[in-house]
Amino acid sequence: MSLDLWEHAARHFEPPRRRWATPGDLAAHLNPKTVQTPALDLIDQRLVDLINTPNSRLIITMPPQEGKSTRVAKDFVAWTLSMHPDWRVVGASYGQSLANRNGLAVRRVVERNPELGIAIAHDNGAAANWSIEGHDDSGLFSVGIGGGVTGQKCDLLVIDDPIKSRLEADSKVYRDKVWDWWTDEASARFGAATSVVLILTRWHHDDLAGRLLAEPDSDWQVLNIPAQCEDPESDPLGRAEGEFMISARGRTREQWEQRKKTAGSRTWASLYQGHPTPDTGNLFPADGWARYDHPLWIERGDGARIVPEAGRDPDVELVQSWDFTFKDTKSADYVVGQVWLRRGVDAYLLDQVRRRMGFSESCQAMLDMTARWPQAVAKLVEDKANGPAILNALRTRVGGLIPVEPEGSKYARAAAVTPLVEARNVWLPDPVAVEGTAWVTDLTDEARDFPSAKNDDTVDALSQAVHRLLLVPLLTGDAPSTADLIDDDFQALDWAASY
Repeated sequence: MSLDLWEHAARHFEPPRRRWATPGDLAAHLNPKTVQTPALDLIDQRLVDLINTPNSRLIITMPPQEGKSTRVAKDFVAWTLSMHPDWRVVGASYGQSLANRNGLAVRRVVERNPELGIAIAHDNGAAANWSIEGHDDSGLFSVGIGGGVTGQKCDLLVIDDPIKSRLEADSKVYRDKVWDWWTDEASARFGAATSVVLILTRWHHDDLAGRLLAEPDSDWQVLNIPAQCEDPESDPLGRAEGEFMISARGRTREQWEQRKKTAGSRTWASLYQGHPTPDTGNLFPADGWARYDHPLWIERGDGARIVPEAGRDPDVELVQSWDFTFKDTKSADYVVGQVWLRRGVDAYLLDQVRRRMGFSESCQAMLDMTARWPQAVAKLVEDKANGPAILNALRTRVGGLIPVEPEGSKYARAAAVTPLVEARNVWLPDPVAVEGTAWVTDLTDEARDFPSAKNDDTVDALSQAVHRLLLVPLLTGDAPSTADLIDDDFQALDWAASY
């Protein structure tokens, strides 16, 4: 019997290929516990249109943790290959490890479900890069952003989250890397009928989706499903104004409201509503700061200020936060030193010095602040510019010096603490009610105009202190009573653990 006859006989006994109307239908077949929401119904509809329209371009944006990646990067790919076994799908993501994980997930679907009518080729079956038996140049090729796709045929490109975190999104270098990969690698492999779907959470207005939509004569279609309806006339789910989406995770309205509060306005607008805004100010409230109206300290006869519960209550601590620049000239930046108190999940600014100083005066300013606040043992010093010189000069005279290596842009570091400011966990003195705190207006003025203000040294010191006092305990799980501030997927803060 010839090889062709053997193949014909073998295929005669293959299980018949089933057809599912949508990727969601296949997902329900693969896992009867699949939660199908109206948002996923809408995504299914657009994916079906994409696969039936050659040379389509589709961007899908939706809040995190609502099933979009699983539906597109796994279910949709398996569904497509079951109908088009001769197609070559390229699956891309921010890193090779995630791309491999997605590719392996699709492979397992094919291996464990013969009713799909396709099988992995025995001679070309790597974990995440594999072909379909009997179909040359078919199957799935998984690649991380920046990885090469040279030599790969591409009938369908699925890009799942090209940016991992706020830290990457706020880096123009990384955004350029993603764009270069798109222009130089990915799009160079397209044929006349290649379709592309980009599924992502919007971290930044200049992310891959933003640049694609800004292209002249852009032919990209956009399906943005916001967490909360803003305009009933344009809402893709037909919701009433203010209505939240039905959550694949089962979030209640109260939980959505809490998420909106803790995320902060910038993160809510970008990650949850799909409308990232340019970095052009309005990061901090102009007049909405939480304020305390009486001194939180007792002043001793020698001028030292003491917080009575500090040292006795583990949920209370004081730190100094410093940003040093030495040039004692009218055009130089300011030296800023602040003293912060943490009580539980709240941080209070107690004192601030802000002057243009030379080296000797800067050293004396820290010595004076240490004498005035002896309980502020930890002294955070930004370890760049003139910070190392101060650390070296005072190390034998002042204890508790902690160099802090800044990572990410000033804007990124400030944005990380914004949710805590908006949630009123960051307190400033009322300069009218608390005598001797008129200096706080320097901070509120700089914060109001940040990042466009001429000076931003007080904001740098604030973000450094609040990161240490509030963000680090939240991210390490050491903060008391934080259930009202964070849950297991608060991505707006998650990235901050990297610095």
